[in-house]
Amino acid sequence: MIVNDTKHNYLVQPIIASIDILILIGFAKLFDFSSHSYLLFAVFITVSWLITAYGFSFYSIYRFTPLVRILTIIARQFFLLVICSFTFLGIFNEINTSVRAVLEYTCLSMGVIAILKITIFNVRKRFRKQLGGDMVRVIIIGKNTKTERLKNFFNYNPAYGFQLIANLDVLDPEIDIEYIKDFVLKNDISQMFCSIAELKNKQIRALIQFADNNLVSLKFLPDNKKIFTKKMEFQYYGITPILALRTLPIDTPVNLFLKRSLDLTISLIVVIGILSWLTPLVSLLIAFDNKGPIFFKQKRNGIGGSEFYCYKFRSMRVNTAANDLQASKTDVRTTKVGRFLRKTSLDEMPQFYNVLMGDMSVVGPRPHMVAHTHSFATQIDKFMLRHLVKPGITGLAQISGYRGEIESKRDIKNRVRFDIFYVENWSILMDLRIIAKTFIKVIYGDTKAY
Repeated sequence: MIVNDTKHNYLVQPIIASIDILILIGFAKLFDFSSHSYLLFAVFITVSWLITAYGFSFYSIYRFTPLVRILTIIARQFFLLVICSFTFLGIFNEINTSVRAVLEYTCLSMGVIAILKITIFNVRKRFRKQLGGDMVRVIIIGKNTKTERLKNFFNYNPAYGFQLIANLDVLDPEIDIEYIKDFVLKNDISQMFCSIAELKNKQIRALIQFADNNLVSLKFLPDNKKIFTKKMEFQYYGITPILALRTLPIDTPVNLFLKRSLDLTISLIVVIGILSWLTPLVSLLIAFDNKGPIFFKQKRNGIGGSEFYCYKFRSMRVNTAANDLQASKTDVRTTKVGRFLRKTSLDEMPQFYNVLMGDMSVVGPRPHMVAHTHSFATQIDKFMLRHLVKPGITGLAQISGYRGEIESKRDIKNRVRFDIFYVENWSILMDLRIIAKTFIKVIYGDTKAY
């Protein structure tokens, strides 16, 4: 199940951030700068914009954000842009530019960005209201004053895109946790809003576990009890306070932009600089060694559990068990060339095409075969949390000794533990460190590369 808002952030917000930066750089041509000064300003304003936009949540706009809040964010970012522009001129005081020129630049560029931001926000609202698109299927668990107020918010504000499927009363003896679980799965529910006041701790824990294992977003309507967790965040739907159970560091526009930029940069370097000549060479070796296709493609589970084709250089003989049986150390299906490709990790190189297409990231939890995903999801608690981010060519679990064949249940449990740590504690520096350690392992060899 794919959570709509998360998928939208991954696809749209980095693009909007990129367009904003292009607008800022484009309007900088209004200044009478030399080519050198223009380049300096472009770099300075890009870095400054990313830092201030991230620090002051310029892109933290959700479907339930009121217009007044958006205007406040725009005004604050305009003020920061003015400060950054004058700061640049202060640092490079040999560049002569009038105050009027700076104000014209900031007003024009920020005006266009503001119009673009408000237009996109309103177009999406109109799209939801008139065409019924971009909808999130939700349920409310519990019946009291707060849930009634939230119910009215959903019903009277269709432009926000919440499709209320049901309001389940947990005090009804026929509605227990198992009933709620079945209802969520059968009706393809994306988000659950639970009134803490009407749930016992045991029920809350059960819902949290269910939500984690099925990629359902779980949010709470708080009561006077104190709930402590570093992953919770307050949001407001109208005047109703909502607690979001899980917020991810990667799920911000700037972080998504940085990660996608890193993915594109590395994948383009590899595709153009390495795969352009390596692919014909490996193709000849595979063709001479064993009959069959050059590439091996297999369905894997990506972000949100969605399926995609993962590509590799074929390292095994064509066989019927490829989609069910994992490769082992003494696997008779592996060809002579295939053993070399696996030992050197060259068989994984075509996955940079997956990164370029957006199905994968350079760093992330390794994607499993669809059959294995279904199996592990029922055996390993919180296994599906790995799918909150894009799968990767390499990952924290892989550099920590949990690469390749899963020989025991302990292996998959530890792999999931490292993957969840990565998802919940991601940073661009962590990605760079994992890439560096992966490169070292490839150079010196990995005992689990077979």
